[in-house]
Amino acid sequence: MFDLANPPAGFIENPFPHYDDWLQNSPVMAQPDGSYLITRHADLNAIYRDTSTYISDKKQAFAPKFGEGSPLFEHHTTSLVFNDPPLHTRVRRIMTSALTPRALARMEPGLIATVDRLLDGMPQDTDLIEDFASTIPIQIIGNLLDIPMSERAPLRDWSLAILGALEPTLTPEQLSLGHRAVSEFKAYLQDLIARRRAAPGDPDTDVLTRLIAGDTEGQLTEIELIQNCIFILNAGHETTTNLIGNGFALLHDHPDQKSRLLNDFTLIDTCVEEVLRLRSPNQFGNRETTAAVTIGGCEIPPRTNLHLCIGAANRDPEVFDNPSEFDITRHPNRHLAFAGGPHVCVGLTLARMEGRIAIERFLRRYPEYSLSDKRVAGGRIRFHGYSALPAQLVAGEV
Repeated sequence: MFDLANPPAGFIENPFPHYDDWLQNSPVMAQPDGSYLITRHADLNAIYRDTSTYISDKKQAFAPKFGEGSPLFEHHTTSLVFNDPPLHTRVRRIMTSALTPRALARMEPGLIATVDRLLDGMPQDTDLIEDFASTIPIQIIGNLLDIPMSERAPLRDWSLAILGALEPTLTPEQLSLGHRAVSEFKAYLQDLIARRRAAPGDPDTDVLTRLIAGDTEGQLTEIELIQNCIFILNAGHETTTNLIGNGFALLHDHPDQKSRLLNDFTLIDTCVEEVLRLRSPNQFGNRETTAAVTIGGCEIPPRTNLHLCIGAANRDPEVFDNPSEFDITRHPNRHLAFAGGPHVCVGLTLARMEGRIAIERFLRRYPEYSLSDKRVAGGRIRFHGYSALPAQLVAGEV
Protein backbone atom coordinates (compact mmCIF):
# COMPACT_ATOMS: atom_id res chain seq x y z
CA MET A 1 0.00 0.00 0.00
CA PHE A 2 1.22 3.48 -0.84
CA ASP A 3 1.49 5.60 2.32
CA LEU A 4 1.34 9.33 1.67
CA ALA A 5 2.85 9.97 5.10
CA ASN A 6 5.87 7.81 4.20
CA PRO A 7 6.32 8.03 0.42
CA PRO A 8 8.99 6.03 -1.41
CA ALA A 9 12.29 7.56 -2.45
CA GLY A 10 11.96 9.88 -5.42
CA PHE A 11 8.26 10.53 -4.98
CA ILE A 12 8.61 14.17 -3.98
CA GLU A 13 10.83 14.95 -6.96
CA ASN A 14 8.72 13.02 -9.48
CA PRO A 15 5.29 11.89 -8.26
CA PHE A 16 3.78 11.69 -11.74
CA PRO A 17 4.41 8.01 -12.56
CA HIS A 18 2.70 7.18 -9.26
CA TYR A 19 -0.26 9.36 -10.19
CA ASP A 20 -0.64 7.58 -13.52
CA ASP A 21 -0.58 4.22 -11.76
CA TRP A 22 -3.18 5.31 -9.20
CA LEU A 23 -5.52 6.60 -11.90
CA GLN A 24 -5.34 3.29 -13.74
CA ASN A 25 -5.28 0.83 -10.86
CA SER A 26 -6.40 2.40 -7.58
CA PRO A 27 -8.17 5.77 -8.00
CA VAL A 28 -9.53 5.54 -4.44
CA MET A 29 -6.89 4.28 -2.03
CA ALA A 30 -7.16 3.67 1.72
CA GLN A 31 -4.28 4.96 3.82
CA PRO A 32 -2.80 3.34 6.94
CA ASP A 33 -4.15 6.14 9.16
CA GLY A 34 -7.74 5.62 7.96
CA SER A 35 -7.78 8.47 5.47
CA TYR A 36 -8.33 8.00 1.72
CA LEU A 37 -6.44 9.17 -1.35
CA ILE A 38 -8.74 10.31 -4.19
CA THR A 39 -7.33 10.86 -7.68
CA ARG A 40 -9.95 10.97 -10.45
CA HIS A 41 -10.96 14.31 -11.92
CA ALA A 42 -14.69 13.53 -11.77
CA ASP A 43 -14.48 12.55 -8.09
CA LEU A 44 -12.56 15.70 -7.11
CA ASN A 45 -14.93 17.85 -9.14
CA ALA A 46 -17.96 16.36 -7.38
CA ILE A 47 -16.39 16.62 -3.93
CA TYR A 48 -15.50 20.29 -4.42
CA ARG A 49 -19.11 21.10 -5.24
CA ASP A 50 -20.80 19.14 -2.45
CA THR A 51 -20.14 21.28 0.61
CA SER A 52 -22.60 19.47 2.84
CA THR A 53 -21.14 15.96 2.48
CA TYR A 54 -17.51 17.11 2.24
CA ILE A 55 -16.37 19.90 4.54
CA SER A 56 -13.21 21.98 4.70
CA ASP A 57 -13.18 22.45 8.47
CA LYS A 58 -10.00 20.81 9.80
CA LYS A 59 -10.28 21.26 13.56
CA GLN A 60 -10.56 17.51 14.14
CA ALA A 61 -7.48 16.77 12.02
CA PHE A 62 -5.37 19.72 13.14
CA ALA A 63 -5.88 19.43 16.92
CA PRO A 64 -3.61 16.37 17.28
CA LYS A 65 -1.26 17.59 14.53
CA PHE A 66 -0.60 21.08 15.90
CA GLY A 67 -2.02 21.06 19.41
CA GLU A 68 -5.38 22.67 20.12
CA GLY A 69 -4.98 26.37 20.80
CA SER A 70 -1.44 26.51 19.38
CA PRO A 71 -0.41 29.25 16.91
CA LEU A 72 -0.58 26.91 13.89
CA PHE A 73 -3.93 25.52 15.03
CA GLU A 74 -5.38 29.02 15.43
CA HIS A 75 -4.11 30.07 12.01
CA HIS A 76 -5.11 27.06 9.94
CA THR A 77 -8.56 26.75 11.54
CA THR A 78 -9.35 30.46 11.09
CA SER A 79 -8.03 31.08 7.56
CA LEU A 80 -10.31 30.97 4.54
CA VAL A 81 -9.11 27.69 3.05
CA PHE A 82 -9.93 25.44 6.02
CA ASN A 83 -13.32 26.89 6.85
CA ASP A 84 -16.94 26.47 5.86
CA PRO A 85 -19.90 28.86 6.01
CA PRO A 86 -20.70 31.11 7.70
CA LEU A 87 -17.07 32.20 8.32
CA HIS A 88 -15.93 31.19 4.83
CA THR A 89 -18.78 33.09 3.18
CA ARG A 90 -18.18 36.24 5.21
CA VAL A 91 -14.39 36.34 4.74
CA ARG A 92 -14.54 35.40 1.06
CA ARG A 93 -17.14 38.08 0.32
CA ILE A 94 -14.96 40.80 1.83
CA MET A 95 -11.79 39.46 0.18
CA THR A 96 -13.45 39.17 -3.24
CA SER A 97 -14.67 42.76 -3.00
CA ALA A 98 -11.03 43.84 -2.72
CA LEU A 99 -9.91 41.85 -5.79
CA THR A 100 -12.32 43.22 -8.37
CA PRO A 101 -11.38 43.39 -12.09
CA ARG A 102 -10.94 47.14 -11.67
CA ALA A 103 -8.57 46.69 -8.73
CA LEU A 104 -6.56 44.03 -10.58
CA ALA A 105 -6.31 46.24 -13.67
CA ARG A 106 -4.88 48.99 -11.50
CA MET A 107 -2.30 46.53 -10.12
CA GLU A 108 -1.00 45.43 -13.53
CA PRO A 109 1.31 48.41 -14.27
CA GLY A 110 2.95 47.98 -10.86
CA LEU A 111 3.40 44.25 -11.48
CA ILE A 112 5.02 44.92 -14.85
CA ALA A 113 7.34 47.51 -13.27
CA THR A 114 8.29 45.04 -10.51
CA VAL A 115 9.09 42.29 -13.03
CA ASP A 116 11.11 44.62 -15.27
CA ARG A 117 13.06 45.95 -12.31
CA LEU A 118 13.99 42.40 -11.29
CA LEU A 119 15.00 41.54 -14.86
CA ASP A 120 17.21 44.63 -15.05
CA GLY A 121 19.18 43.49 -12.02
CA MET A 122 19.62 39.79 -12.79
CA PRO A 123 23.18 38.53 -13.33
CA GLN A 124 24.05 36.23 -16.23
CA ASP A 125 24.41 33.30 -13.84
CA THR A 126 21.33 33.37 -11.66
CA ASP A 127 18.83 31.34 -9.68
CA LEU A 128 15.41 31.80 -11.24
CA ILE A 129 13.69 30.98 -7.94
CA GLU A 130 15.70 33.05 -5.50
CA ASP A 131 16.36 36.00 -7.83
CA PHE A 132 13.06 36.15 -9.67
CA ALA A 133 10.12 33.78 -9.15
CA SER A 134 9.95 33.95 -5.35
CA THR A 135 10.41 37.71 -5.25
CA ILE A 136 7.43 38.58 -7.46
CA PRO A 137 4.57 37.33 -5.25
CA ILE A 138 6.15 38.74 -2.09
CA GLN A 139 6.27 42.18 -3.67
CA ILE A 140 2.76 41.91 -5.12
CA ILE A 141 1.25 40.73 -1.84
CA GLY A 142 3.25 43.38 -0.03
CA ASN A 143 1.65 45.93 -2.36
CA LEU A 144 -1.81 44.45 -1.78
CA LEU A 145 -1.48 44.93 1.97
CA ASP A 146 0.60 48.12 1.52
CA ILE A 147 3.41 46.74 3.66
CA PRO A 148 6.39 49.13 3.69
CA MET A 149 9.26 47.87 1.54
CA SER A 150 11.63 48.01 4.51
CA GLU A 151 9.41 45.55 6.43
CA ARG A 152 9.03 42.81 3.80
CA ALA A 153 12.20 40.80 4.44
CA PRO A 154 10.69 38.22 6.84
CA LEU A 155 7.57 37.52 4.77
CA ARG A 156 8.92 34.70 2.63
CA ASP A 157 10.44 32.73 5.51
CA TRP A 158 7.25 33.09 7.55
CA SER A 159 5.17 31.81 4.64
CA LEU A 160 7.44 28.83 3.93
CA ALA A 161 7.41 27.78 7.59
CA ILE A 162 3.63 28.07 7.96
CA LEU A 163 2.86 26.22 4.73
CA GLY A 164 5.53 23.63 5.49
CA ALA A 165 3.51 22.63 8.54
CA LEU A 166 0.79 21.31 6.19
CA GLU A 167 3.00 18.44 5.03
CA PRO A 168 1.74 14.95 6.00
CA THR A 169 4.52 14.44 8.55
CA LEU A 170 6.54 16.98 10.51
CA THR A 171 9.77 16.94 12.49
CA PRO A 172 9.74 18.68 15.88
CA GLU A 173 11.92 21.38 14.33
CA GLN A 174 9.42 22.02 11.52
CA LEU A 175 6.56 22.21 13.98
CA SER A 176 8.43 24.64 16.21
CA LEU A 177 9.42 26.78 13.21
CA GLY A 178 5.80 26.94 12.06
CA HIS A 179 4.50 27.98 15.48
CA ARG A 180 7.15 30.67 15.76
CA ALA A 181 6.41 31.99 12.25
CA VAL A 182 2.69 32.39 13.04
CA SER A 183 3.45 34.15 16.33
CA GLU A 184 5.95 36.55 14.77
CA PHE A 185 3.72 37.30 11.79
CA LYS A 186 0.73 37.82 14.08
CA ALA A 187 2.66 40.29 16.24
CA TYR A 188 3.82 42.17 13.14
CA LEU A 189 0.28 42.37 11.74
CA GLN A 190 -1.16 43.62 15.02
CA ASP A 191 1.19 46.60 14.75
CA LEU A 192 0.55 47.10 11.02
CA ILE A 193 -3.23 46.97 11.51
CA ALA A 194 -3.04 49.52 14.33
CA ARG A 195 -1.08 51.85 12.03
CA ARG A 196 -3.57 51.32 9.20
CA ARG A 197 -6.55 52.01 11.46
CA ALA A 198 -4.89 55.29 12.39
CA ALA A 199 -4.13 56.16 8.75
CA PRO A 200 -6.37 54.20 6.33
CA GLY A 201 -5.27 53.66 2.75
CA ASP A 202 -7.24 53.73 -0.50
CA PRO A 203 -9.76 50.88 -0.20
CA ASP A 204 -9.72 50.44 -4.00
CA THR A 205 -6.09 49.28 -3.93
CA ASP A 206 -5.23 48.59 -0.27
CA VAL A 207 -6.64 45.19 0.60
CA LEU A 208 -5.80 45.59 4.29
CA THR A 209 -7.84 48.78 4.52
CA ARG A 210 -10.71 46.98 2.77
CA LEU A 211 -10.50 44.00 5.14
CA ILE A 212 -10.44 46.28 8.20
CA ALA A 213 -13.50 48.16 6.98
CA GLY A 214 -15.49 45.01 6.18
CA ASP A 215 -18.68 45.49 4.21
CA THR A 216 -22.32 46.40 4.73
CA GLU A 217 -22.93 43.03 6.40
CA GLY A 218 -20.24 43.32 9.05
CA GLN A 219 -16.56 43.27 9.93
CA LEU A 220 -13.99 40.60 10.67
CA THR A 221 -12.91 40.05 14.25
CA GLU A 222 -9.31 40.95 15.04
CA ILE A 223 -8.23 37.29 14.97
CA GLU A 224 -10.08 36.65 11.69
CA LEU A 225 -8.48 39.74 10.20
CA ILE A 226 -4.94 38.81 11.28
CA GLN A 227 -5.12 35.15 10.29
CA ASN A 228 -6.62 35.90 6.88
CA CYS A 229 -3.92 38.46 6.16
CA ILE A 230 -1.45 35.64 6.85
CA PHE A 231 -3.53 33.44 4.55
CA ILE A 232 -3.31 35.98 1.72
CA LEU A 233 0.47 35.90 1.89
CA ASN A 234 0.65 32.12 2.14
CA ALA A 235 -1.92 31.39 -0.57
CA GLY A 236 -0.25 33.65 -3.07
CA HIS A 237 3.40 33.09 -2.28
CA GLU A 238 4.64 29.54 -2.72
CA THR A 239 1.99 28.62 -5.27
CA THR A 240 2.78 31.57 -7.54
CA THR A 241 6.52 31.00 -7.11
CA ASN A 242 5.98 27.40 -8.22
CA LEU A 243 3.82 28.42 -11.17
CA ILE A 244 6.54 30.70 -12.53
CA GLY A 245 9.43 28.31 -11.78
CA ASN A 246 7.60 25.28 -13.18
CA GLY A 247 6.83 27.29 -16.29
CA PHE A 248 10.50 28.04 -16.89
CA ALA A 249 11.44 24.39 -16.34
CA LEU A 250 8.75 23.01 -18.65
CA LEU A 251 9.52 25.47 -21.44
CA HIS A 252 13.24 24.77 -21.17
CA ASP A 253 12.65 21.01 -21.28
CA HIS A 254 10.24 21.28 -24.23
CA PRO A 255 12.06 23.52 -26.73
CA ASP A 256 9.42 22.94 -29.39
CA GLN A 257 6.78 24.44 -27.11
CA LYS A 258 9.08 27.30 -26.14
CA SER A 259 9.62 28.08 -29.84
CA ARG A 260 5.87 28.12 -30.43
CA LEU A 261 5.44 30.64 -27.64
CA LEU A 262 8.36 32.81 -28.77
CA ASN A 263 6.83 32.92 -32.25
CA ASP A 264 3.35 33.74 -30.97
CA PHE A 265 2.93 35.34 -27.55
CA THR A 266 -0.85 35.26 -27.94
CA LEU A 267 -0.39 31.69 -26.63
CA ILE A 268 0.81 32.93 -23.23
CA ASP A 269 -2.57 32.46 -21.55
CA THR A 270 -3.01 28.86 -22.70
CA CYS A 271 0.65 28.24 -21.83
CA VAL A 272 0.04 29.36 -18.23
CA GLU A 273 -3.04 27.11 -18.03
CA GLU A 274 -1.02 24.13 -19.26
CA VAL A 275 1.70 24.75 -16.67
CA LEU A 276 -1.01 24.89 -14.02
CA ARG A 277 -2.40 21.57 -15.24
CA LEU A 278 0.74 19.53 -15.82
CA ARG A 279 2.76 20.83 -12.86
CA SER A 280 0.10 22.10 -10.48
CA PRO A 281 1.75 24.28 -7.82
CA ASN A 282 -0.62 22.78 -5.23
CA GLN A 283 -0.71 19.00 -5.62
CA PHE A 284 -3.11 18.08 -2.81
CA GLY A 285 -6.25 19.42 -1.18
CA ASN A 286 -8.27 18.00 1.71
CA ARG A 287 -11.87 17.46 2.68
CA GLU A 288 -13.59 15.59 5.50
CA THR A 289 -16.74 13.50 5.11
CA THR A 290 -19.80 14.35 7.19
CA ALA A 291 -21.63 11.11 6.34
CA ALA A 292 -20.88 7.65 5.00
CA VAL A 293 -20.11 7.89 1.27
CA THR A 294 -19.20 5.56 -1.56
CA ILE A 295 -16.49 6.75 -3.95
CA GLY A 296 -15.23 4.50 -6.72
CA GLY A 297 -16.86 1.50 -5.10
CA CYS A 298 -15.16 2.14 -1.75
CA GLU A 299 -17.33 2.68 1.32
CA ILE A 300 -15.91 5.54 3.38
CA PRO A 301 -17.21 6.30 6.88
CA PRO A 302 -18.14 9.75 8.22
CA ARG A 303 -15.44 12.00 9.72
CA THR A 304 -12.85 10.56 7.32
CA ASN A 305 -10.07 12.77 5.95
CA LEU A 306 -9.76 12.72 2.15
CA HIS A 307 -6.54 13.63 0.33
CA LEU A 308 -7.62 15.13 -3.00
CA CYS A 309 -4.76 14.62 -5.45
CA ILE A 310 -5.04 17.59 -7.78
CA GLY A 311 -1.83 16.59 -9.56
CA ALA A 312 -3.33 13.22 -10.52
CA ALA A 313 -6.77 14.60 -11.47
CA ASN A 314 -5.05 16.98 -13.88
CA ARG A 315 -3.56 13.96 -15.69
CA ASP A 316 -6.79 11.99 -15.89
CA PRO A 317 -7.06 10.46 -19.41
CA GLU A 318 -10.85 10.55 -19.09
CA VAL A 319 -10.61 14.36 -19.29
CA PHE A 320 -7.32 15.19 -21.03
CA ASP A 321 -6.01 13.79 -24.32
CA ASN A 322 -2.36 12.73 -24.06
CA PRO A 323 -2.34 13.94 -20.44
CA SER A 324 1.40 13.54 -19.88
CA GLU A 325 2.27 15.81 -22.82
CA PHE A 326 3.03 19.51 -22.41
CA ASP A 327 0.94 21.31 -25.03
CA ILE A 328 0.73 25.10 -24.69
CA THR A 329 -2.21 25.21 -27.13
CA ARG A 330 -4.36 22.77 -25.14
CA HIS A 331 -8.02 23.73 -25.24
CA PRO A 332 -10.25 23.15 -23.44
CA ASN A 333 -8.18 22.76 -20.32
CA ARG A 334 -10.47 21.92 -17.41
CA HIS A 335 -7.73 21.56 -14.81
CA LEU A 336 -8.36 21.75 -11.08
CA ALA A 337 -5.21 23.63 -10.10
CA PHE A 338 -7.38 26.26 -8.39
CA ALA A 339 -9.73 23.64 -6.86
CA GLY A 340 -13.43 24.20 -7.58
CA GLY A 341 -16.86 24.99 -6.21
CA PRO A 342 -17.31 27.60 -3.45
CA HIS A 343 -13.67 27.14 -2.41
CA VAL A 344 -12.19 27.89 -5.83
CA CYS A 345 -9.07 30.00 -5.26
CA VAL A 346 -10.10 33.59 -4.52
CA GLY A 347 -6.84 34.89 -6.06
CA LEU A 348 -6.86 32.85 -9.28
CA THR A 349 -7.08 35.89 -11.56
CA LEU A 350 -4.16 37.56 -9.80
CA ALA A 351 -2.09 34.35 -9.94
CA ARG A 352 -2.75 33.99 -13.67
CA MET A 353 -1.79 37.62 -14.23
CA GLU A 354 1.48 37.18 -12.29
CA GLY A 355 2.34 34.02 -14.23
CA ARG A 356 1.51 35.56 -17.59
CA ILE A 357 3.50 38.76 -17.06
CA ALA A 358 6.49 37.10 -15.39
CA ILE A 359 6.95 34.38 -18.01
CA GLU A 360 6.31 36.56 -21.07
CA ARG A 361 8.50 39.47 -20.03
CA PHE A 362 11.30 37.11 -19.00
CA LEU A 363 11.18 35.28 -22.34
CA ARG A 364 11.16 38.52 -24.31
CA ARG A 365 14.36 39.54 -22.50
CA TYR A 366 16.09 36.14 -22.28
CA PRO A 367 14.63 33.83 -24.97
CA GLU A 368 17.67 31.52 -24.99
CA TYR A 369 18.06 30.99 -21.25
CA SER A 370 19.43 27.62 -20.20
CA LEU A 371 18.99 25.69 -16.97
CA SER A 372 21.83 23.81 -15.32
CA ASP A 373 21.57 20.20 -14.19
CA LYS A 374 21.64 21.33 -10.55
CA ARG A 375 17.95 22.00 -10.04
CA VAL A 376 16.77 21.45 -6.48
CA ALA A 377 13.24 20.14 -5.92
CA GLY A 378 11.08 22.03 -3.46
CA GLY A 379 11.01 19.07 -1.07
CA ARG A 380 7.28 19.14 -0.44
CA ILE A 381 4.51 16.64 -1.08
CA ARG A 382 1.64 19.12 -1.03
CA PHE A 383 3.37 21.84 -3.08
CA HIS A 384 5.31 21.03 -6.25
CA GLY A 385 8.12 23.23 -7.49
CA TYR A 386 11.80 24.04 -7.10
CA SER A 387 13.75 25.60 -4.27
CA ALA A 388 16.59 26.38 -6.70
CA LEU A 389 16.65 26.68 -10.48
CA PRO A 390 20.16 27.71 -11.54
CA ALA A 391 20.23 29.26 -14.98
CA GLN A 392 22.43 31.10 -17.44
CA LEU A 393 20.81 34.06 -19.12
CA VAL A 394 21.41 34.98 -22.75
CA ALA A 395 20.08 38.40 -23.59
CA GLY A 396 18.01 38.88 -26.71
CA GLU A 397 14.93 40.64 -27.98
CA VAL A 398 11.68 38.97 -29.10
